[in-house]
Amino acid sequence: MFKDKLDKIKEEAKKELFDRLSSNGNYLIEGDTIKLIGDFYKNQTRISLKNYGIINPESIEEYIALGGYRGLYKALFEMTRQEVIEEVKKSNLRGRGGAGFPTGRKWEGAFKVEDYPKYVVCNADEGDPGAFMDRSLLEGDPHCVIEGMLIAAYAIGSNKGYVYVRAEYPKAVSMLRKAIESAKKYNMLGENIMGTDFSFDLEIRLGAGAFVCGESTALIQSIEGNRGLSQQKVYRTTEKGLFNKPTVLNNVETFSNIGQIIDKGADWYLSYGTEDSSGTKVFCLVGKVENSGLVEVPMGTTLREIIYDIGGGASGGKKVKAVQTGGPSGGCIPENLFDTKVDFASLKEIGSIMGSGGMVVMDEDDCMVDIAKFFMEFTVDESCGKCTPCRIGNKRVYEILQKITMGKGTEEDLEKLKDLSELITKTSLCGLGQTATTPVVSSMHYFYDEYKSHTDGHCPAKVCKDLLNYEILDKCVGCSLCSRKCPVSCIEGERKEVHHINQAECIKCGNCFDVCPIHAIILK
Repeated sequence: MFKDKLDKIKEEAKKELFDRLSSNGNYLIEGDTIKLIGDFYKNQTRISLKNYGIINPESIEEYIALGGYRGLYKALFEMTRQEVIEEVKKSNLRGRGGAGFPTGRKWEGAFKVEDYPKYVVCNADEGDPGAFMDRSLLEGDPHCVIEGMLIAAYAIGSNKGYVYVRAEYPKAVSMLRKAIESAKKYNMLGENIMGTDFSFDLEIRLGAGAFVCGESTALIQSIEGNRGLSQQKVYRTTEKGLFNKPTVLNNVETFSNIGQIIDKGADWYLSYGTEDSSGTKVFCLVGKVENSGLVEVPMGTTLREIIYDIGGGASGGKKVKAVQTGGPSGGCIPENLFDTKVDFASLKEIGSIMGSGGMVVMDEDDCMVDIAKFFMEFTVDESCGKCTPCRIGNKRVYEILQKITMGKGTEEDLEKLKDLSELITKTSLCGLGQTATTPVVSSMHYFYDEYKSHTDGHCPAKVCKDLLNYEILDKCVGCSLCSRKCPVSCIEGERKEVHHINQAECIKCGNCFDVCPIHAIILK
């Protein structure tokens, strides 16, 4: 009965959707599928992003037109709870939030615990610098996340769920609210879903923007109305999580895969990716790259293919120097390792992580010491402050990096960085602290010469202001424009004569360099 209703909605919305897009040269329609076309998309394989940029996110009808809620129907009418869990286990879908824990095993753990109520929680507290995967999915295809949560709830026996999303994402929150309302209208949410005895209610919880609340125990504390502090894990979340009850907690991208896995089967999903890391992964390709944006590729695709074939290499004709994967907890990978496959094991082997999917490209003008300092400053600001290694240790790491970029560092400081980073990793309470120094450790491993140059008083990339000197060449014509623009009047010279910079008074602002009409000022 409900299938007939779904089919009717699908056919009516499908005709309208296909008619609307058929005349648009940005879309390719093949049978029942619609794809975005263009050089940026031709090397991508979109599963999580299947509908992104194609459907109207406010239209549940268009989501249904492209196969939406078919997985939920199949789960409710054709599969037992155990069969759903076994299918997810067989797919080898691993958590896309960063840890990579097998999703099916997590669900199985919650299913086996005889304690009620049980909860399903979606982690949408995306806070990595340069990352916008989860936000984009909620803004562009919220129903794929809701469908995944519904299937998880059915599988473990839950009747209540929460989406924890930061309040700084107003459009994502708005789209999600509208999606929840329309899902209830069509009996996809609420009481007796699709006419069955399965009921599930979904609420939104807004986070205040604390990065640490992306960590599971801190997130749970926040939903419960407490301060978002990481907790020592005595029990697994699947045993005692939200309100001390069994809880399945997955991130946005993980849930976005579920509907299609159940609808098309685990074997279909296993046809993408590698043996250890099946399926696809969404990345935010940002930084010094020609083509930036959301990228989805099969696991096992190399960094080189993502950065060059899809991203088009460094912008402005520059040379790519490195890429940082995994957000502020990830490692900096040099260009000579770009043939590394992007999967959980391969990235770990070279000192980085998959993370939630941030991918920041750096070019030859970037200073790796300055990059490490940037990420450490972010981590220091975002630490919850509960444990000493993270609260104080990371602050000391940041201070040493600051000292080095000011030209006051020594080789002893480099040894301190290594020892302190190792100590913080071993003794911090949660994942944030345990991986906080990864950018430092990885950049020191691959770019040690840059650190050594800084202790010798030189920044090879000419980024660290305190290690720079502006000098005026003999070809100076004495126009005096530089001296007039100098905020501290440290440039001397008569008109039509070569000028000179008083290095003791120079504040390295770069105004003279920018305004010189004949490029007679150089940076050394």
